[in-house]
Amino acid sequence: MTDPSDRPGVLVLPPLLYLGVLVAGFTLNALLPVTLPVPAAVRWAGGGLIIAGIVFGGAARAAFAKAGTNANPMRPATAIVSSSVFRLSRNPMYVGMSVAFVGLALLFRVGWLLILMAPALAIMHWGVVLREERYLARKFAAEYEAYRARVRRYF
Repeated sequence: MTDPSDRPGVLVLPPLLYLGVLVAGFTLNALLPVTLPVPAAVRWAGGGLIIAGIVFGGAARAAFAKAGTNANPMRPATAIVSSSVFRLSRNPMYVGMSVAFVGLALLFRVGWLLILMAPALAIMHWGVVLREERYLARKFAAEYEAYRARVRRYF
């Protein structure tokens, strides 16, 4: 059994947060529509953002698998991953989910998704990312600090 203190103590699993906000956004839109006035080209761009977000996040997930560390922030980290898309962002899975989320808002013209994105990003930043950073700094010390000095948090 692993040490219970060997976890970042995040407030929520990020995919569940985004799924909850997605459901809430579409539900609110059904009750009180807030339609984004975007032209067809922007809707197509939204589709491109969805694909880009999935590819970016998927590459991050694959890098975690290759390194043999946990992608689930509720489980202990076993390595600092600094290859692949982790050279561009310390949080590419979260960036990918956010980009795909904005793409969904544009593609389906659901304004509520953009409105709810603000509190979702606040929860992600303070309730997930900063907690993970403190945990990784504590666990991996100099190795994480060197990585943090080289790579931006988001982009």
